[in-house]
Formats: sequence, C-alpha cells, structure tokens
Amino acid sequence: QVHLVESGGGSVHAGESLRLSCTASGLTDEPYALAWFRQVPGKQREGIICIARVGTLVNDRFKGRFTISRDHPTNAVSLQMDNLTPEDTATYYCAARQKTACVLNTVPYASWGQGTHVTVSA
Repeated sequence: QVHLVESGGGSVHAGESLRLSCTASGLTDEPYALAWFRQVPGKQREGIICIARVGTLVNDRFKGRFTISRDHPTNAVSLQMDNLTPEDTATYYCAARQKTACVLNTVPYASWGQGTHVTVSA
C-alpha cells in the first residue's frame, strides 16, 4: 500500500517562495505518476502539477510559478512555489497513481497524503 507524507508547509509573505516535499513509501517497481493538488475550504480539490515517466503536466494557472521535481532513489517529489500570493493559501496534497502518464483530475489517484497547509499573507 502506498503511503504519502507531505512536509514543508507554513506561513510566508506574498512574493516569497516555499518548497513542499512528499515522501512516498510502498511503491512497487511499476511506474507511478506523482502529483500535487491543493484545496481551500468550500472548493474542489485542484490539480497543480504532475510528474511521470512520460513527462510533466502543469495546470496553466500555475505555469511559471510552480515546478515539480522527483528524486527516484528516495521516492520523493517536491513542489517549488515561487512568487506566492494570498490566493495560494490552501492545503496542499501529494497523490500517486500507478500509471506512466499524468492527469490533473483527482479521480484517477488512489493514494493521497494527509496534506500540508500553506498560508500566504499580504
């Protein structure tokens, strides 16, 4: 069973950067797509970015500010967030699916972390 743990959340000011990390355990030798989502209260969970064997996929809303990287030996995936704004305040989730390609919809992802919260103040 895949287990995901996010870390790195916290409070920052607008314009600052933050790097979130997600450590995955229980992965098999099959290829996995790892993605980041976020959610604010009262709204649907939103796909941000994903990395998989065939490449990466970024939600247009985050292009130029958010990037993803993956360290295969440690099964860790990071989300680098730059030029943050108060609208980026949310709980950020890591997710995994046993596929070679990325999607940014929540339904195909079977494994989720507990989330890490980010607060951006003006």
